[in-house]
Amino acid sequence: MSRLLVLDVVGLTPRLLAHMPKLRAVADKGFQAPLGTVLPAVTCSAQSTFLTGVMPSEHGIVGNGWYFRELGEVFLWRQHNALVGGEKIWDAARKQQPGFTVANVCWWYAMGAQVDWTITPRPIYRADGRKEPDCYTYPPELHDELPTFPLFTYWGPGAGMPSSQWIVNAAKHLLDTRNPDLTLVYIPHLDYDLQRFGPSSPQAAAAAAALDEVLAPLLSLPDTTVVALSEYGITDVSRPVDINRMLRSEGLLEVYTQDGMEYLDPWVSRAFAVADHQVAHVYVRDPGDVAAVAKLCSTLPGVDSVLSDKSDVGLDHPRAGELVLVAEPDSWFTYYYWLDDARAPDFARSVEIHRKPGYDPAELFFDPADPGAARRRAITAVARKKIGLRYVMNPVGLDAGAQAVRGSHGRLPTNAEDAPVLLCSDPSAVRESVSAVEVKALLLGLAGLS
Repeated sequence: MSRLLVLDVVGLTPRLLAHMPKLRAVADKGFQAPLGTVLPAVTCSAQSTFLTGVMPSEHGIVGNGWYFRELGEVFLWRQHNALVGGEKIWDAARKQQPGFTVANVCWWYAMGAQVDWTITPRPIYRADGRKEPDCYTYPPELHDELPTFPLFTYWGPGAGMPSSQWIVNAAKHLLDTRNPDLTLVYIPHLDYDLQRFGPSSPQAAAAAAALDEVLAPLLSLPDTTVVALSEYGITDVSRPVDINRMLRSEGLLEVYTQDGMEYLDPWVSRAFAVADHQVAHVYVRDPGDVAAVAKLCSTLPGVDSVLSDKSDVGLDHPRAGELVLVAEPDSWFTYYYWLDDARAPDFARSVEIHRKPGYDPAELFFDPADPGAARRRAITAVARKKIGLRYVMNPVGLDAGAQAVRGSHGRLPTNAEDAPVLLCSDPSAVRESVSAVEVKALLLGLAGLS
């Protein structure tokens, strides 16, 4: 059997494929099918479903992050694979074919996964507070075979093609030197300008065309079956929705203050939301408050639905909030909880994906309220870093940044042109459609394993 290469092309939809002739050629050789996703339609939940064949209610990845009740803390973008329940595809493969080899290039929850080769972003956090670009590899000797990972083009105002180009090159290196049976590759580029400018923008079409060229070296490798799929489609939005500010105004969300800055206090809050694009988990401390909080949330402009029974969407897991909110199609949820920008925590103006208690797409912009000043602050911070001084990188806007966002995801799709898609170079596996929970079985079949 030929080896199997799976490209997770974030945000890929039939609409964008119109600008990607090299990727379309994969389907021309084999087939193209609509790909059903999960709620929330976000990276960690979708990828975990693809790799386990079960819904979030079983594998437990209810979003890109959640409230860790046992710790009293909100964490996004954790990396340990042990957080993911269910049987992973590599374990299922090895039951049938001992010695089946797997490489993971930047798919999420890579740390500690029982694969043969791992490459994933992992900054160096210096003792003096500096953050420097780097990656984690397993086995460790693989690290020095790769150039430095361009971390600041992977996320933030500088996010762009260099990170995806690096990932493609790293995957090609593994394929050439290790020859895995299964290689998983995460390609983030379409996430950036589609969120900045919206999927209907000329920038989105240009991003798709540029990525098509970068992907080309992976699309025609000998003895390789190629699958390209997407976790979600990004849709046009224009309205940020401040759930936590509403909950705070109603006396349900609590903060504590240090050095004049306000921090979310989930330990004592009666209700607060972990915002994740167009879906939010609302954690309600007292079961007697759930109905009242649900009613409040349902009246907030931009909220489309409030789910208290999560079993129908496969989200009934202890990590989920007592309520799950879904935004209206043109809306997305902020994590903001302060009522005065002067009281915002210092991390609010930074690219700080691990400290913010929710997702923040404003990190993709230099502060739109004064982008020139934001760039100058960033340049000054880089200069301080280069001479070994402590620095604060604070280019991110607050409400102005939120207002600039033009694309989001997380809802289940309603338009097939803007929904996830799966392409496969093997025509013998043709399907009219594929659900997220069927991806694992499809990939095992393509690898010659039932």
